[in-house]
Amino acid sequence: RMFQKKELQKKLAEIFKIKDPSVIFLFGFKTKFGGGRSSGFVFIYFDIRSARVIEPRYRLVRNDLLEIQKSSTKQRKEKKNRASKKRGKEKSKIKNAK
Repeated sequence: RMFQKKELQKKLAEIFKIKDPSVIFLFGFKTKFGGGRSSGFVFIYFDIRSARVIEPRYRLVRNDLLEIQKSSTKQRKEKKNRASKKRGKEKSKIKNAK
């Protein structure tokens, strides 16, 4: 039987007596040859604040702790092209502008 990561998160929260399962981060799962068994990594944090500081953005997005606003493809390309014409501080201002 296949487990979803959310199910595993809840199960680990029960085992380790954690009230908030959103501080548990599961990743890097690989299935063993022939199936039937998988292994992966788990990080458990004391609180969400420490998880937000340590975890990379993509894992926060996967855990629904961060939301990325995607602009249109045309806007992203225009921003990239504007930045390519600048150097130094001006370039970083353009890249970090929202």
